Amino acid sequence: MATRFSLTGDMIPRAVTRMFDQRSEQRIEPTAEHAVLNFRGTSKAVSLFNVSRSGAMIGFSEPLNIGERVRLKILDKSPVHGFVRWVRDERIGVNFDTPLD
Repeated sequence: MATRFSLTGDMIPRAVTRMFDQRSEQRIEPTAEHAVLNFRGTSKAVSLFNVSRSGAMIGFSEPLNIGERVRLKILDKSPVHGFVRWVRDERIGVNFDTPLD
């Protein structure tokens, strides 16, 4: 179920720049610069910034809600279902339901 909440850069100010990467997974070099995002019955080409086994950061300027269900098709990969984890500065984080192959 989609929620009406979104995370913008001005909602949670960061007073100190990150000193180290707190990610729990290594990022995979994307096989392509673009992917296709399916949401609300429509498909849009998106920029692919980085990918891990459990998620991706994509460029997307349309408003999506945190928790909203999406499907992402990355070149040479099977489509993967997931949800919007965060939204900020025309980028969104997608958390995959199952790990990427």
